Amino acid sequence: MIKLAVYGKGGIGKSTCTSNLSAALAGLGKKVIQIGCDPKADSTINLLHGDAVTPVMDYMRIHDEEPDRIEAITKTGFGGVVCIETGGPTPGLGCAGRGIITTFSLLEELELFEKIKPDAVLYDVLGDVVCGGFAAPIREGYAEQVLIVTSGEKMALYAANNINTAVKNFEDRSYARVRGVILNRRNVADEEQKVRSFAESSGLEITADIPRSDDIIKYEDMGMTCVEGDPGCETSKRFLELAKRLIEEDEKNG
Repeated sequence: MIKLAVYGKGGIGKSTCTSNLSAALAGLGKKVIQIGCDPKADSTINLLHGDAVTPVMDYMRIHDEEPDRIEAITKTGFGGVVCIETGGPTPGLGCAGRGIITTFSLLEELELFEKIKPDAVLYDVLGDVVCGGFAAPIREGYAEQVLIVTSGEKMALYAANNINTAVKNFEDRSYARVRGVILNRRNVADEEQKVRSFAESSGLEITADIPRSDDIIKYEDMGMTCVEGDPGCETSKRFLELAKRLIEEDEKNG
């Protein structure tokens, strides 16, 4: 099974990359689960045509109890992708990281993976914090690989370096490893060279190079991923290429 966590600086395009990759994997015939680990609960919205799933933490506040069935906290999106959002605490109260831990514990109780039997599980994780609850996706065998989304912007690369360092600090605990970098272009000066330099100095591969494209905005305005909207456009092709590589590696290692 492909078990992948996507990290990166806030606003760098993690949710866009994760949902397009989920759509690409689904388009290649794989059963996919995407779990959004962000209080904003917007990771899966473009897989669901804007019809958002109820976040786990919201459900528990509304009903004052845990759900007793998977269907209460999931929705099925494009290509059959099972969509889940952890959500977060009431603003100003509680810890968002605790919401992730609570959700993961609940998913185990509900036997999510045993019931759905996915080929791939993708975790879209908030910002550049790799501590406490935000580290949960790379602990205890949830995710085996990490993809770091970055552009050539200074703060994005700074966050990428912090994430890479944090994940490497967990290596001796058999946690996930950094698989590589997704270059999500912002068309800054010398962008490719800056990201390539970071990747080489960190011993990482640029696993995908996503062009700055109006197609992404166009289809997100329509409530869908680029892969769904136009699988033949260049942006979609890049995500499909990455999905094929991940599948081939998983089958080889399986």
